[in-house]
Amino acid sequence: MAKQKTLHEKLTELTSNLWWSWQPEVGEIFRSIDPLRWSKLAHNPVILLQEFPPEKLERRAMEMGLNTRINWAYRRWVRYMESTDAWGARHAGVLGQRPAAYFSAEFGLHESLPIYSGGLGVLSGDHLKSASDLGVPLVGVGLFYDEGYFNQYIDDNGWQQESYTELNVDDLPVRPALDPEGKPVVISVATRGGDIHARVWRVDVGRVKLFLLDADIEQNKDEDRQLTARLYGGDQRTRIRQEIMLGIGGVRALEAIGIQPGMFHMNEGHSAFAGLEVIRRRITEDELGFDEALRETAAMCVFTTHTPVPAGHDRFDADLVEEHLGPLRDELGLSHDALLGLGRVEPQNMHESFCMTVLAFKLSRQANAVSSLHGVVSRRMWANLWPWRSEEEIPIGHITNGVHVPTWLAGQMRLLYDRVLPDHWYLNSGQPEVWADFESVSPGELWETHQLLKTRLIDYSRRKLVAQAERRKESPEQIEKMRASLDPQILTIGFARRFAPYKRSDLFMRDLDLLADLIGDEERPIQFIFAGKAHPADDNGKAIVQRIHQLSQDERFRGRVVLLENYDINLGRHLVQGVDVWLNNPRRPLEASGTSGQKVVLNGGLNCSILDGWWAEAYDGSNGFAIGTGRTHVNQEIQDQRDADSLMKVLTEEVVPLYYRRDVDDLPQEWIKRMKRAVRTLGWRFNADRMVMDYVLETYIGASGGLSCDMDLH
Repeated sequence: MAKQKTLHEKLTELTSNLWWSWQPEVGEIFRSIDPLRWSKLAHNPVILLQEFPPEKLERRAMEMGLNTRINWAYRRWVRYMESTDAWGARHAGVLGQRPAAYFSAEFGLHESLPIYSGGLGVLSGDHLKSASDLGVPLVGVGLFYDEGYFNQYIDDNGWQQESYTELNVDDLPVRPALDPEGKPVVISVATRGGDIHARVWRVDVGRVKLFLLDADIEQNKDEDRQLTARLYGGDQRTRIRQEIMLGIGGVRALEAIGIQPGMFHMNEGHSAFAGLEVIRRRITEDELGFDEALRETAAMCVFTTHTPVPAGHDRFDADLVEEHLGPLRDELGLSHDALLGLGRVEPQNMHESFCMTVLAFKLSRQANAVSSLHGVVSRRMWANLWPWRSEEEIPIGHITNGVHVPTWLAGQMRLLYDRVLPDHWYLNSGQPEVWADFESVSPGELWETHQLLKTRLIDYSRRKLVAQAERRKESPEQIEKMRASLDPQILTIGFARRFAPYKRSDLFMRDLDLLADLIGDEERPIQFIFAGKAHPADDNGKAIVQRIHQLSQDERFRGRVVLLENYDINLGRHLVQGVDVWLNNPRRPLEASGTSGQKVVLNGGLNCSILDGWWAEAYDGSNGFAIGTGRTHVNQEIQDQRDADSLMKVLTEEVVPLYYRRDVDDLPQEWIKRMKRAVRTLGWRFNADRMVMDYVLETYIGASGGLSCDMDLH
């Protein structure tokens, strides 16, 4: 008879799999063990259990009455892992023996594993979680950044500063990936300057395995040991070396582990070298010629492009390509110019740099943008790759991004969903009929739930503001003002994303007198919460951070416009769950999709956005607010002023009046009506389950069978 597992053993098993991170009830168990330490440990249960050995945990569980809850959580996890009746079993059986391989430069799974920077990483993390929930056979491949992305703080001048903290794998839910003989996997990639080696870590994300390559091992030279230290750090030489490790090294890692993928999904161009490694294997193992190997490889590759911003597409000069891909080129049997031509729109143009996005298109037969509008922009942007086709015939489709509902839905809102939606609704959240009854929810119950989350956000924001003021050694008077910042009764507008100039975080600052009137209105005031990081090398982005910080210090706006430092998943979670309005005002059409506003929808917030990215296909006139009409001006300055004017107009004439129009019970009935419509009409559409199902049905199955659309580039 098997020995019964202790509470500590059960929790240890739970912490070894990130499934717990999208189960609010399980997270609450960890929090209950020691609320203060849980917060200080960045919600890391691995470290928490290190501080609570078995006997101490047993005592604490007895004190808090946690025994039953721990046993219940463990049983749920076991049932989840053993289930064989998920959507994927019925619709993705072809992937059962040869899974989909999903490559991404970053994965945002939880704040305790900081190997992400923002939207792309969080999207990748949501993709894995939904694949797990749906039972889609899929493995993830990425890099392990032992210093992660940077920690941000704002100095006395309002300038962003960066610092880094080295991760300790013993404190993370990672373990060595093993080969079929049970040995830790180490792979190598040859360059003209010598081999680069990497060990491989495994992270369990529900039923999905994520493999992360780490170059910080003894076999490497000092330079190469730092290769995977920082996400998006270093120069072009560092970037290309990271990308050969991700693409070439990633394919080799899967082979060493014993996984033979049925198809490859390259999420953005960073991983495009994966296709070249697959071609090399077909040439060496099956004795195919290069052209035939390319055709067969491309038929099983899917490429997702994410950005219409030129800076988002990695480009390398010829010398860097030869230095790092020379040995692979030799094995492929290609000339120097032939290899470079694979990364050029015009293969014979010696002045054109080598572009990873171009390479990804040429090595894939199925490609997609991440929203309907982005599909239009991408077809126009890359039309020169298919000069013989009309723009409408360019073979780039679109699958609009979505978000993983259990990760981003607040626990309190989940209880409300459970009462009005069908039983086990979360198992079918990508289907529209599941959401049909949401409008039957009581207006008072929805509003009170939202207000509870809003109060939690403001309490959290105040604590962060006090900590920021204390770090800057501000006066006791100013620190006390921070304790009283913001007001739960005031219309609260949130803005959190990368501080890239095209996202125009400071658009609301164009008329400061009007802004002061709106914020200071005695009867209908508003307040703003900002968060976000500028890339360390982006001084223009840092200047925007500085302007917003300086505005927050202006006495007219102090305590009503606030900037929260060190944006991460936890901060983002509080914001999307608690704001009344989510502001998004990119310069159209430069927002490929955006997903933060989709998370807001789930929690009852309303979007106020430029008609760009996902909002261009989501807004119906009564499920949020639109800035502008979708038209753009050729003059950027005129467009910015036009959008700034429209933003202020929609705030003063639509958003503010609707929010403060109350009935005798102090309920904004028309506002609540929009909240309900937003959840019902958008919750299923902009949902990672729907997104992953679309990828499976529209691309994965065809690619795994070697079927391809007509995307000939030769």
